[in-house]
Amino acid sequence: MADKNTYPGLSFAEVEERKARGETNEALEPMTRSFKQIYLENSLTLFNFINLIIASFVIYTGSYKNLLFLGVIVVNTTIGIYQELRAKKNIDELTLLNQAKATVIRNSQKYEIAQDEIVKNDLIEIKRGHQVMVDGIVLETRGIECDESQLTGEADAILKNTGDKVFSGSFVVSGTALIEATHVGKNSYTSKLTMEAKGSKKVYSELVHTMKRIIRVLTFGIIPIGAILFITSRFSNMDVNQAILGTAAAVIGMIPEGLILLTSVALAISVIRLTQRRVLVKTMGSIETLARVDILCLDKTGTLTSGELKVTDVTAVNGLTTEEFEVIIGHVSHDLNEDNATGLALMSNFKQKESDWETAHIIPFSSARKWSAVEYGHGESFVMGAPEYLFDSFSELETQAMAKATSNGLRVLAVAKTATSLSNQTLPNSLELIGFIYLEDEIRAEAPQTLAYFMKQDVEICIISGDHPQTVAQIARRAGVSGADQMIDMSKLPAETDYRELVKTHRIYGRVSPEQKRSLVEALQANGRTVGMTGDGVNDILALKKADCSIVMENGSDAAKGISNFVLLDSNFDSMVGVVLEGRKVVNNIQRVASLYLTKTVFSIILAVLFIFIAAPYPFQPIQLSPISSLTVGIPSFFLALRPNVAPIKGRFLKNVLEPALASGVSVVIYAMIILIIGQQFGWTYNETSTITVWMTGMVCYVALYYVSQPFNWKIGLMIATSISLFLALFIFGGKIFALDNLFQWHLAVVYIPLMISAIPLFYGLKRLSRKILKVK
Repeated sequence: MADKNTYPGLSFAEVEERKARGETNEALEPMTRSFKQIYLENSLTLFNFINLIIASFVIYTGSYKNLLFLGVIVVNTTIGIYQELRAKKNIDELTLLNQAKATVIRNSQKYEIAQDEIVKNDLIEIKRGHQVMVDGIVLETRGIECDESQLTGEADAILKNTGDKVFSGSFVVSGTALIEATHVGKNSYTSKLTMEAKGSKKVYSELVHTMKRIIRVLTFGIIPIGAILFITSRFSNMDVNQAILGTAAAVIGMIPEGLILLTSVALAISVIRLTQRRVLVKTMGSIETLARVDILCLDKTGTLTSGELKVTDVTAVNGLTTEEFEVIIGHVSHDLNEDNATGLALMSNFKQKESDWETAHIIPFSSARKWSAVEYGHGESFVMGAPEYLFDSFSELETQAMAKATSNGLRVLAVAKTATSLSNQTLPNSLELIGFIYLEDEIRAEAPQTLAYFMKQDVEICIISGDHPQTVAQIARRAGVSGADQMIDMSKLPAETDYRELVKTHRIYGRVSPEQKRSLVEALQANGRTVGMTGDGVNDILALKKADCSIVMENGSDAAKGISNFVLLDSNFDSMVGVVLEGRKVVNNIQRVASLYLTKTVFSIILAVLFIFIAAPYPFQPIQLSPISSLTVGIPSFFLALRPNVAPIKGRFLKNVLEPALASGVSVVIYAMIILIIGQQFGWTYNETSTITVWMTGMVCYVALYYVSQPFNWKIGLMIATSISLFLALFIFGGKIFALDNLFQWHLAVVYIPLMISAIPLFYGLKRLSRKILKVK
């Protein structure tokens, strides 16, 4: 837009001088953690610290074989770091490809550069859909309006004139401008707010939230319970070494170490899979959120449709010939020079003929106004936009023509002229209609199939668009969306409309303003829905920001992509199915296997509390928990966590996890107490008692493993059979290492065989009880 002679910009030498002085801009903070952060946050955890303390006490006893649990900790930490680094690499590569560029003028030429290459006093061109990257001053403007709500909280767009300031973190909703960067990097007045505004919004993850709750509860319980158990063991005249090993086993059992690892690894693997499909994931938690979405709000243009409009017809009225009308359209569209879908279609279809028409004033298109205008020096102004926003009424023939067009899914633009001058971004008076333009937008080829999938999966579809309601309804009908006949014209709704009631009965909305889009999303959330929102333009930003999960196509505006949770880099609407399926895999599989990890936590806590009051050694040693943790929980869970379990997510995560965990955990406690009583009655040694307790604990865990492995297949059967065989082999060949006695002794067999037979009915009986207590649906 700028004349290169009027605004030559900085020379290359001046750019280098400013770089040397440190007057450069800052890039966006990376979405992923640094290698140092990943390493430290996976290594320096509270549970690792507790494990090191336990290890030091075990070393004191001289029973070094009981340090085997440290090997598991090292392997877990290594796997966690490796998988997160893989996910980081994939995300960083896609982020680099998707990074917004800046157009600057240097040495009288335009260059496209990365935003961290901007220096102070650079001349930058900004336009509708751009995020402002630096603080600056407007040198030249074509009706630029900025949304500064991220900075000031003021929702209305602000018109910027020559000499006005623009601030980083705001985004352009209308017009174009040339600005000079006055403050860059840390010197920017709103640098901190900029990072927040450009970064992705905070995502609530029930999965992560539940894990944090579990960790928080265990943090307050592990240390005091362990300390009391050790003290009471010593008061009962137990050997100090045995007291240490028993306490160590109790504390180690309470820590669901692998569960936290499994959650991180499963999410990281999902991120890797999605990046390979050209889906940029801003936060790992957003994968889960999209999987929980039960209503998907779609902006029609650029999301449901291709966004590439084409002119199908024009109609001139009031004595104007078609040729004269097309000449006017050519002048107006090229002088507006809008780079949105409508502007590009008009400029492509109508050429600008040479004339002496000189522009005096321009009002660019705005989603809020839904019209644009050009004033010429010869005294005429032309306005182009949505018909009902320009005129209150039309003739019967005009109304019928527009109704027919919108019913066929066409977009209708009215063109009017006036002798009134343009001012203050307000609609001129005394408009005279001179014609209509009809445009067509094609439905994406993959859209009907994708929408049909979502509806089959009980995800409702809601279409929210700024277009005419009839046009939106027709597009919805062709895409297979139900409820197309019950469309709503949002421009005609009274201000006092109850949106919460409105969204209960309607799913197709036309002539929606950006603020109304946000209000509709808020109303759905207030009604208990988890809302996903797709869009691509500045008119979608408020709704995208408010939605539980937001998805933007790669060809969307920089501002929209900046606040989204997902960017579909191939602009393929069908990619959303893959994102949802990945999320369902993660949540469903972790929900299943989490109960295996919490089984150990449940029985360890209950047993630790009971043995505070029982004058007997704790029934496990640390090394005896290793085969239980690895063979019945750890190794199987990694196979199960990668299963293609894509069923809709039901119920609350914690309740679903606790139901089988309580059943199996309490089963272990019951068997441990029965074995302790029998052992005391028949004079069994500690090793004999602990051997049978370990065996029965394994059997209960395998029953729980079978339950969480549903639906069952031969691969799962082979995995469980192999695991049981290895578990049995430890008793036969690894007795000395794992402090286990010979299992094949008749006085032991007569006890554990009946207990094994009762394991299945006991587990399922306790599970039904747990379901009633937890009120799991």
